[in-house]
Amino acid sequence: MKKKRIIREAVRGKATNPKTASLMVVYMLSKALSISPLEIYKMPITLVKDLLMLHTSVEEIKSDEIDKIQKKAESAKYG
Repeated sequence: MKKKRIIREAVRGKATNPKTASLMVVYMLSKALSISPLEIYKMPITLVKDLLMLHTSVEEIKSDEIDKIQKKAESAKYG
């Protein structure tokens, strides 16, 4: 049960240990790239870092665009 709590806290952005952080990176990239986690482990760390940075940037841009659309919809609704 302790491991589950640690993972939940890490996903929510709280500080975590390197092992849990590494597991999260592998999970996120394998989901984002639709590849096996084993493929992530085979990659050079520099490639993993670059791909994670790219994925994070894309997700931030998506989030910003969704926020803009929501604000436009709200202003049209009340405007």
